[in-house]
Amino acid sequence: MVLKVASVLSTSYSDNEFRDAIFLADERLSRGSAKTRRLLRLDLLREAIDCNGEIIDEMGCVVERLKLIRGVVEKVNTRIEAIKRQIDLAHNQTSPALRDMSSLFEQHKEIEKKQETLSAVEGYFILTEDEIDLLTSTLRPVDDAFFTCLQKAKRITIGCDILLGFESQTLGLELIDRTSGHLNLAFQKLYKWVQQEFRTLNLENPHVNPSMRQALRVLAERPSLFQNCLDFFVASRERFLSEAFHCALTGITPQGTEDTSTRPIDLTAHDPLRYVGDMFAWVHSATVGEREALETLFTIKKDDALNTPMPSSNENLWHFPSDEISVDTDSKVLEALNQVMDRNFSPVVRILRQRVEQAVQSNEDVIPAYRISTLLSFYRATFEKLLGAGSSLEECSGGLEKVAKRQFRSLVRDNILSIQGEFQQVPSNLEPPRFLQDAFKQLSIILQTYESSLSVSADPGSEVQSILSQAFEPYMSGCEEIAKPMTYPESGIFIVNCKLTAALCLEGFECTDFRAKQIRESISKDVVNLINDQHALFRQKSGLDTLLNCLEDGELASVAPSSVIQASQELDDFLPSALMDAMDRLKGLQDSEIARETIEQAAEKFCTDFEGLEAAVATHFDDVTNTEVAVRFSRTSAEIRVLLS
Repeated sequence: MVLKVASVLSTSYSDNEFRDAIFLADERLSRGSAKTRRLLRLDLLREAIDCNGEIIDEMGCVVERLKLIRGVVEKVNTRIEAIKRQIDLAHNQTSPALRDMSSLFEQHKEIEKKQETLSAVEGYFILTEDEIDLLTSTLRPVDDAFFTCLQKAKRITIGCDILLGFESQTLGLELIDRTSGHLNLAFQKLYKWVQQEFRTLNLENPHVNPSMRQALRVLAERPSLFQNCLDFFVASRERFLSEAFHCALTGITPQGTEDTSTRPIDLTAHDPLRYVGDMFAWVHSATVGEREALETLFTIKKDDALNTPMPSSNENLWHFPSDEISVDTDSKVLEALNQVMDRNFSPVVRILRQRVEQAVQSNEDVIPAYRISTLLSFYRATFEKLLGAGSSLEECSGGLEKVAKRQFRSLVRDNILSIQGEFQQVPSNLEPPRFLQDAFKQLSIILQTYESSLSVSADPGSEVQSILSQAFEPYMSGCEEIAKPMTYPESGIFIVNCKLTAALCLEGFECTDFRAKQIRESISKDVVNLINDQHALFRQKSGLDTLLNCLEDGELASVAPSSVIQASQELDDFLPSALMDAMDRLKGLQDSEIARETIEQAAEKFCTDFEGLEAAVATHFDDVTNTEVAVRFSRTSAEIRVLLS
């Protein structure tokens, strides 16, 4: 008993089971008596036995139910086994049929694939009877449907090239042979149709049939056929343009009747410049119109271009997809169009060259000759921009420009030869000779024509230099020849007057401003010579030249007082009329400002010389012991400045 109590007391209260047992015992014993507390264990055991009995009863029921379930499961398993045997039997009976059905399905799919392949091959490689008839029959029109079929035929030939790469080439050979025959017939039909259209084609109509442009680009794949059509077209345009130019010149139509709607150039142009200008104006207008018409006819248009997915290797100038147009292709198109333009205008160029040469050579006036050369230079640059360098019209204009310039130079030389007799005549008033004034008027008109011209020169400096060397320098050289036998200062005054006139003429134009500056510099040098000459005359007329020479040579000590007194007397006689004499001497200078400056600077130099001489004489003769003679000048340097100003 003690051990049980000790065992109970030694159990920790933290044990959950022990704590629950204490709570249960406390609950049972708190309301019971002493007997109840003594029978607590037995009660608890009885309750446990009762609970276990109930559990056993319940488990018995569960066992019975499990037996029933086992019976049901056994029946189900038996049924399943029977169904499996039936399924296996059915599967064994249907498997051959299923295998046959699967094989049939696979065969059906292969047949469908072959059918699709055959349909694709027929659609790509086979031309229908209607398409063949559309390509080869001349009764069917050349329209969009024709070009669609033609494009299909070309695709077939490209596809045949691929087929020929396989081992079996029979199909490719048969298709390419059949399609090539259809293509040849199609190109022949197109060739005849283009020739027929060319007979009725009106290039003056801006609305050209799009099929015509497309036909030309497609026909370009066959160079021989295309060249034949082009030759036919060029011959037609040559005849039309030559007849139109002849009608513009004479007013007579090809039928021999008079065209009242035009003003004949031969009758309305009375001077060579107007005549040449009217002819080139007509040719330029015709060139622009022809160019626009040919561009409309031949140039690629995106709205009607053939979109070739696989371009062939023999593509020509105008046969390419519109989205693949490049600068190089454009240049080739322009080159081809320029060649057609040259051929179309070849008879017009021949007539134009003959008539312009005749008009240039029959002209005997310098100004119209230069204006004609400038006009030809303008049209040469215009045709070069319009048709490119090397075109027949550009070369014709350039050649005629050279002829006109040669004629201009020839006329200038003839003019100079005709007035060479005037080179020996000395003008009485030292003014520029009449021929020089006329030459400068002519030069002004030439330079004005040059600056107002729209022509573009590759080297403007050389052009201006050429004009000056032909129409300016010879006349200036003639003036120098006139001045050679003249005495000075008349020759210097004459040259200065001529150069002043030349500078005034050249300063009015920007292109000759550099030459005017050169002439102005030359005038400055000539004026310096005039100043030196007038200064020397002042020294000589004043009687001071000998004394000044002695002063400059350091020999003033050898001069006698009488010489000084005599020089003073001569100076008194010189001064009253010195300024008027100088003005009268230089009155031939047309520029009064230059004359005034020349006299002023010469007088200033003379006064400077006198001041030095006056100081030297005063210093030297103040040391002389003979005081009875006053060696002095009667005029001071200030008085001389006043008298010479």
